[in-house]
Amino acid sequence: MTTVATGLSSRPPQSTLPADLSHRARNDARVRLAAMSALWLSLLLVTFWWVTDRGLQDLTGWTTGLTSAGRISGLVATVLLLAQVLLMARMPMLEHAFGQDRLARLHRLVGLTSFNLMLLHVVTITWGYAAGEVLRTPGTLWDLTVNYPGMLLAAAGSVCLFLVVLTSIRATRRRLRYESWHLMHLYAYLGVGLALPHQLWTGQQFTDSPAKTVFWWTTWIGAVVAVLVWRVGGPVWLNLRHQLRVSSVVDEGAGIWSVHLTGRRLDLLQAEAGQFFSWRFLGRAGWTRANPYSLSSAPDGHSLRITVQGSGDGSLSTRALVPGARAIVEGPFGRLSARARTRRRIALIGAGVGITPLRALAEGLPYAPGEAILVERFTTEPLFAREVDALVQERGLQVLRLPGHRRHPSSWLGDGIGPTDDLTALRHWVRDIAERDVYVCGPEPWAALVRQTLEAAGLSPDHLHLETFAW
Repeated sequence: MTTVATGLSSRPPQSTLPADLSHRARNDARVRLAAMSALWLSLLLVTFWWVTDRGLQDLTGWTTGLTSAGRISGLVATVLLLAQVLLMARMPMLEHAFGQDRLARLHRLVGLTSFNLMLLHVVTITWGYAAGEVLRTPGTLWDLTVNYPGMLLAAAGSVCLFLVVLTSIRATRRRLRYESWHLMHLYAYLGVGLALPHQLWTGQQFTDSPAKTVFWWTTWIGAVVAVLVWRVGGPVWLNLRHQLRVSSVVDEGAGIWSVHLTGRRLDLLQAEAGQFFSWRFLGRAGWTRANPYSLSSAPDGHSLRITVQGSGDGSLSTRALVPGARAIVEGPFGRLSARARTRRRIALIGAGVGITPLRALAEGLPYAPGEAILVERFTTEPLFAREVDALVQERGLQVLRLPGHRRHPSSWLGDGIGPTDDLTALRHWVRDIAERDVYVCGPEPWAALVRQTLEAAGLSPDHLHLETFAW
């Protein structure tokens, strides 16, 4: 097997995991449990109200059954819609506990389920109001839309949500630039906002008792406050306080460069190695559209560095940034950081430009010599080779470099490995891989193969921390 190994040791020395890391991991687990419990309890509560309003009895009749099915599907869809808003609100507590990859999966699952239930709600309610007659249903839908309070707004909101769902389908996403997809997803807020008047004006299930009124108004107000505080107010305050500006742009390799930034009071930024920000740079074309870039060096309280691969209009324009250009940021985001760690020994596995947050982790994480290994797959030359070699000398980082193109589509290793399978190779290089916290970053298909190998090696999902380039 052709590899380049630096500083490998079969018996790493023992050290103690810092107490604050294990404490944060326990707190994050409690937040995840509380968040999921709150969602399920909300769903059970609205289902209970539907049952007490003769929801089950009404199912025994054709017309009443249609309207009853419409009521429960509408109630559950609304709860999930509000949950989706909270998942999009970038609340620090949820960000820290779940991480971006898990939040993105939950957001997609909750959003699609909510949208499907919303469609079921429209169909069954309209069909029920049409006395169960199919031919009368289109006319009834027109009458409900035009003549009932808030229904025109709800129809417009449904169109907005449909556009969001359409652009979330994998085949559609592949045809869109990240910037276009991100802009389209902002219509979700408009869709949710337009749906509110209909639910409060015509939905008796929302307002026919004090308990229901308090629940729904509290939930809606909480969602609005979350968006205003963390999606609007938080970024405004962050940028006013820190005033980030470009200090230099440095080439790192073919089609890859680093942007160095300085600002005010960066010691208060609360960014950690491995996290990312959404970046907008004033003065360039398309500056209103944000791009996510990870920190490629550990924050030192004085400066930040991101590393960009030119792959689209937004990323290519960063190469032309000049010193003094203002950066507008949102973040920090992501759980690919120290707070996800619960074990002494760690492994960092990355490919291509995906090495950038792992290089920051190798610098910023606490570990004793021999406790951390960096596995890097690259095509032509490794990124940050000198910096990583310095960490080998100064921190005792172990490095395994895997050069070459991928040997075949079902393998994440390079073509110099030989005939051995991925699992055997990984276990040969890192014998205790199942006993480490493993951080993975790279293109989504490649990272999925790494995940499969790690799971086959016995690594628990709780100790796999993944960041992909998916959007």
